[in-house]
Amino acid sequence: MFSWQSAYDRRRKDPEPFETVSEGLKKLYKTKLLPLEEHYRFHEFHSPALEDADFDNKPMVLLVGQYSTGKTSFIRYLLEQDFPGMKIGPEPSTDSFVAVMHGETEGIIPGNALVVDPKKPFRKLNIFGNAFLNRLMCAHLPNPVLESISVIDTPGILSGEKQMTSRGYNFAAVLEWFAERVDRIILLFDAHKLDISDEFSEVISALKNHEDKMRVVLNKADQIETQQLMRVYGALMWSLGKIMNTPEVIRVYIGSFWSQPLLIADSRKLFEAEEQDLFRDIRSLPRNAALRKLNDLIKRARLAKVHAYIISSLKKEMPSVFGKDTKKKELVNNLAEIYGRIEREHQISPGDFPNLKRMQDQLQDQDFSKFQPLKNKLLDIVEEMLTHDIAQLMELVRQEETQQPVQMVKGGAFEGTLHSPFGHGYGEGAGEGIDEAEWVVARDKPMYDEIFYTLSPVDGKITGANAKKEMVRSKLPSSVLGKIWKLADIDKDGMLDDEEFALANHLIKIKLEGHELPSELPAHLLPPSKRKVDE
Repeated sequence: MFSWQSAYDRRRKDPEPFETVSEGLKKLYKTKLLPLEEHYRFHEFHSPALEDADFDNKPMVLLVGQYSTGKTSFIRYLLEQDFPGMKIGPEPSTDSFVAVMHGETEGIIPGNALVVDPKKPFRKLNIFGNAFLNRLMCAHLPNPVLESISVIDTPGILSGEKQMTSRGYNFAAVLEWFAERVDRIILLFDAHKLDISDEFSEVISALKNHEDKMRVVLNKADQIETQQLMRVYGALMWSLGKIMNTPEVIRVYIGSFWSQPLLIADSRKLFEAEEQDLFRDIRSLPRNAALRKLNDLIKRARLAKVHAYIISSLKKEMPSVFGKDTKKKELVNNLAEIYGRIEREHQISPGDFPNLKRMQDQLQDQDFSKFQPLKNKLLDIVEEMLTHDIAQLMELVRQEETQQPVQMVKGGAFEGTLHSPFGHGYGEGAGEGIDEAEWVVARDKPMYDEIFYTLSPVDGKITGANAKKEMVRSKLPSSVLGKIWKLADIDKDGMLDDEEFALANHLIKIKLEGHELPSELPAHLLPPSKRKVDE
């Protein structure tokens, strides 16, 4: 066997060692995926080459929505602080892309200076030209929230006659560039303004390959009555379903994300629960950042492979001397057939192919004679990366998650309701009576005692069988009643005394009212006699 061949086989069997996920991603991209992208001019068709900052940067949240939906106010609400260059108003007030990032001092970096900073992940935005760079800036300030994430504010999407005005740059393409690199995309809607303009439809179409990152916020929901809010929510879901054209329902959060008093406070509990769900989602971004970058690299590698097959197929079909222009038009028009042939020959999923119409438009301006033929070695290297190296990185992601402290977004609005009486659900359900000196179960204990003494207690206790006859009257599932039994049977003797029986009924009441059961019994629910035993 040839020495070079055995060395190649050894490389295939032994994935490259990496110390960190970030280092591994950078090395795999530069040594295995980038050569394929450059050989088949991937960057001219799809996305600029990635740089170190793309792998090292903090998680980013992209806010998208029509003007006056509260994008800038949402950032102000999260940070609990104004940021440099912030403008809030009913008309289109943010006319720029503003990257709100952490810095030791407050200040603004204009677009042309921002895209030459190697430490920032925005260098490749220079392809959109001066018209865009004049509408790009970075606002930096010391804020605890920004120590974990960065937030991208965007110009309001126009509607009506306003959308006929040219921005001077490809707005949808810029958003797509950001969508590839951010960790979360939040679409904001105003509860009073659900119309989806042509520009908004174009933007959502540009974001279509990133549905896993997308969340929807129905903002300013405190300004309409509860019954009307239900209709608005239904109308929003219907509109999104038409544009997204997918069977999956996108997650919609309902609330009012600013620091003003609620105009209609009927749905306060709903807003609090939705806010906590959204904050929980954003708070987890630093912990999942490495996995997201790994996932995006895999998606990029699959697209690059398909692109290589497309370009090499077009090259193969081109005549060497005469009739090039005619053949080029024929190939572009028949691109769908080429897609089908590649799909069958290489067993590729239809979802991995780039948008047909967009690819046809891009091919119009290309010189097919400069395309490269199929080079199996480059494709084999990428396939090896996907098969072996990515598996090693996945294991490294798990190791980093277990070895490093849990990373969570802190500060700002994320701390506003934690560990205080205004936290969501404080004093409700299992938390009821947490601040009271008297045992909360004692309020209803006389009623529970009447039932207890009908169940034939012996030596002040009832058997599990007798307790079961009463507890199943709640019609709760056996799994739930089993959990309640474990919480209530404090001395673990398989029987219940009058206090334990009262506690069991109190927990049943909590569950029937729609609250979750605690995993462990809170100290304030412990019966008074059992507290004395513990002490």
